[in-house]
Amino acid sequence: MSKHICKHIFVTGGVVSSLGKGLTSASVGLLLENRGLRVRLQKLDPYLNIDPGTMSPYQHGEVYVLDDGTETDLDLGHYERFTSGPLTRQSNYTSGRIYQSILQKERRGEYLGSTVQVIPHVTDEIKSAIRGVATSDVDVVITELGGTVGDIEGLPYLEAIRQFALDVGKNNCLYIHLTLVPYLKAAGESKTKPTQTSVMQLRQIGIQPDVLICRTEREMSEGMKDKIALFCNVERRAVIEERDKELSIYEVPVSLSANKLDQIIVEKLDLETKQLDMSVWQSMLNRVFNPRQEVSIGVVGKYISLSDAYKSIYESLDHAGIALESRVVVRRIDSEEVERDGADRALAGLDGILVPGGFGYRGIPGKLAAVRYAREKKIPFFGICLGLQCAVIEFARSVLGLKEANTTEIDADTRDPVVCLLDDQFSITDMGGTMRLGSYPCKLTPSSLAHKVYGADEVLERHRHRYEFNNAYRQIFESNGMRFSGTSPDGNLVEVVEIPDHPWFLAVQSHPEFKSKPTKSHPLFREFVRASLDHKDRRRGS
Repeated sequence: MSKHICKHIFVTGGVVSSLGKGLTSASVGLLLENRGLRVRLQKLDPYLNIDPGTMSPYQHGEVYVLDDGTETDLDLGHYERFTSGPLTRQSNYTSGRIYQSILQKERRGEYLGSTVQVIPHVTDEIKSAIRGVATSDVDVVITELGGTVGDIEGLPYLEAIRQFALDVGKNNCLYIHLTLVPYLKAAGESKTKPTQTSVMQLRQIGIQPDVLICRTEREMSEGMKDKIALFCNVERRAVIEERDKELSIYEVPVSLSANKLDQIIVEKLDLETKQLDMSVWQSMLNRVFNPRQEVSIGVVGKYISLSDAYKSIYESLDHAGIALESRVVVRRIDSEEVERDGADRALAGLDGILVPGGFGYRGIPGKLAAVRYAREKKIPFFGICLGLQCAVIEFARSVLGLKEANTTEIDADTRDPVVCLLDDQFSITDMGGTMRLGSYPCKLTPSSLAHKVYGADEVLERHRHRYEFNNAYRQIFESNGMRFSGTSPDGNLVEVVEIPDHPWFLAVQSHPEFKSKPTKSHPLFREFVRASLDHKDRRRGS
């Protein structure tokens, strides 16, 4: 019986950041899965934080949470939306985690008195992280390296993947390099020199890319491709143009397959596969390109100026639109704008209102005003995490008459702490990795809106929060019209609230946006958008 050999694809980037390595990696994974291969994806980040959990959205964007509670890079959201392979703690490593492991081993004496160095100890730890996902049930591991070639902090990773090919054999490794071919308006032409320089840096380290994917605004001439192939020592067919996608990021895999990327990978890694079948994906894209109607959704948050801060929420709204053959037009509304200008002005004309998660006091008054506007104007409302907490605070103040109701995160001495810390959170002093993280079960109340939407008695959703609804107030809320339609199985934690006397008002303590895909919209987002379409029709009819 022949030994199972796992193949490895390494994705690097050059010239500038934000070229789309995550999307490219996810797209490659999708193509290989649609050829019948078992794929796993992994991201290696060179920053020294243990994980992105304590990093500001202004620097990092969204923190993506896995089922096992790991706080990861937002690119793992792309991995899960495009592919089906499970992601775990081994799917995202930072330099912080790598060095933490090394230092713990050194303290335990596992290096037997050796001088601990970048080579071989750091590079060995990185290679061990890569091997960790190459299990017997995996055909191809795709590892994306954060940052760009030339970054000092990324050098140990590049050295590690150079060594890795020596360890497992070059015929079992393939290097994809993503680079930029900029168009210079003054010169009136695109330039290949940045790509040449980036590849030269990579080759100086000892890595010869097998495939070059060139991000560009304009079509590359055949002469440019010939020049890049010659100067970068890459096969002409492996120089692949990847123009910017204006309508949808989900076009990227189709574009790459049109350039035969999957066939090049299969041949270079000597993989046995079936023919590529993109019918399901293409059917989804057809709905993206041909919407029957349009709906306007307002997302009221404090990080609205950052496109990546609520990335999974925006994507989930798009998925809902795809499922309903509708274009979802998202209005990104700064919650401080609602506070400053008033809800009537800031939220006018919306078909639905969504309040996402967040931390800290800033922007809370605007979010509360948005909740009240949606509740009183009978506009479909969807609250997520902090959005649920704002929903119960607003209800307590406006309906129950508890004018000082608040969360103890904002006001530790509030007279009516309708949201507070659980007992087991009071002793925690570290910020990182200490919230309620990962997948938890939720029991749904029969005949509730949540039960109808999910079509199930119990569901699993991912969490990332520390504060909870205060059960001391449950009875007064229920007797005044708020329904607690989802709880933990023991009934102790409130997971879902809704207002039955409203066309569609629902809020969850979890983050359902982490479980939505373009080919399978999350039911909460789908039904929220459906309710918003209904609201739009009612407004037109009135």
